[in-house]
Amino acid sequence: MQVKSAEKNDEVIAVTKDVSARGVYILLDSELAPDTPIEFTLTLPPEITMTQSIRVRCKGKVVRVDHDTPGKVGVAALIDHYHFLENEE
Repeated sequence: MQVKSAEKNDEVIAVTKDVSARGVYILLDSELAPDTPIEFTLTLPPEITMTQSIRVRCKGKVVRVDHDTPGKVGVAALIDHYHFLENEE
């Protein structure tokens, strides 16, 4: 998953731990503050879509930050908007 925050103008790679229709929990190498707007693109695998992999671009905001995993920052984010990307995007 690729994550871009309003605080930092670069994209970072994150690992998705949990995804639902309204939110996502990800693990990052760097800190994000609660209420930070973020944009991210994730790929839903065929096991979920029952067809082919589908990329989804999402916008939301950080609602919780955890420091439970050594060397990683856990971030829970609310998904406000999303849209499915075409294969070539």
